Parts: sequence; C-alpha cells; structure tokens
Amino acid sequence: MIRLIVGLGNPGAEYEATRHNAGFRWVDGAARLLKASLQPDRAYHGLVARVNRPAEQGGPLWLLQPMTYMNVSGKSVAPLARFFKIAPAEILVVHDELDLLPGQMKLKQGGGNGGHNGLKDIQAQLGAADFWRLRLGIGHPGVKAEVANYVLRKPPADERDAIERCIEESLRHLDLLTAGEMGRAVMKLHAQPPRPKPPRPPAAPPAVSPES
Repeated sequence: MIRLIVGLGNPGAEYEATRHNAGFRWVDGAARLLKASLQPDRAYHGLVARVNRPAEQGGPLWLLQPMTYMNVSGKSVAPLARFFKIAPAEILVVHDELDLLPGQMKLKQGGGNGGHNGLKDIQAQLGAADFWRLRLGIGHPGVKAEVANYVLRKPPADERDAIERCIEESLRHLDLLTAGEMGRAVMKLHAQPPRPKPPRPPAAPPAVSPES
C-alpha cells in the first residue's frame, strides 16, 4: 500500500517546465485527479495534500512536493514519513530519469540512486533505499559534464510532448499505484505499444490461359 507520493523538482517559476521538474508535474496531475489541493506546510518544507481514504484502503494518502531544492529533498520527505509512521516501502517517489528516453518510464523498488541528487538525499535521510520509484525518461545529453545544465533546461517541443504523454499515461494507472498493486502497475506501465501490422501484399492478378 502506498501512503506517500513524492514528486521531485525545484521550486520557482524558472524551473517549472524543465526536465528536472517532471516529478512535480506528475504530482500536480495526481492532485487534480484526486481532487486534492497542495498547500504549503512549513513543518515538512514543501507543498502537501492529504487525500482521505477508508482505513481498509490504507488510510490517508499524502502528496508531497519538496520546496527544498532537489539536492536536499530528504529534508522534506523524512519528517513527514516519520511523523505519520510511513515505512519506506509505502513511499512512491516520482522523478526524472536520464537513463530512459523521453516517453519511456519504469517502476521499480529500491536500488541505487544513479547519481540523482534527490534520490541520494532521500535515501540518506530515510536511512533506507527500498522506497518505490517511478522513473520518467528525459534522455541523456551524451556527455556527463553536461548533465547539470541539461536537466535544468526546458526540453524541445518533441521531447516535451513525449514526457507529458508519459505523465498522462502513467496517471491513468494511479489507482493501481495508490493501492500498492505494483505487479499489475508494472505490467501496464512497462507495456510497449503494439507494433503496426505490415501491410498485406497486393493480391496476385488472375492467371490468363493461352486460349483466352
């Protein structure tokens, strides 16, 4: 059961449409679907929304956008998780992913941080790495030295559209994610679109007999 969904990004209008803020945009979409309102909460250094659910469905679901800047995201996540006794395995972190192309996404639990400063700080502050991650592909600039500038820039229109389609598609399965039905969610999120069928070869013309 997922009890806390965290979208990673940087606060401020100048970062709003950048690659690094894909997680913020995902949580904005989740809040709209759940009819929740993200509000500033100084205790958790972020924008927070509470979605009430029956106890048999896991109780309250929390949405969080850390307003701490990316590299200290754990300063926001850990206090909320500790106060409400939310285990790392009950947390879903939605973030941009360099190792996936725009339009691709992967759901996984645990693992390393891949150099992602937001994940790195959350791991450090929680003291655990077994939270769930929804990785939204943004592509890689091809040169490691360019990564910092790349993630803080707005993508070109074709990449932006691919990322936004990915966000919309994954939000279609929000109910599976919040219910903790991760096996089913993986099947849906990782499914590749069916390949178009090759066109049928043209029908051969009828044979003509010599007598005709």
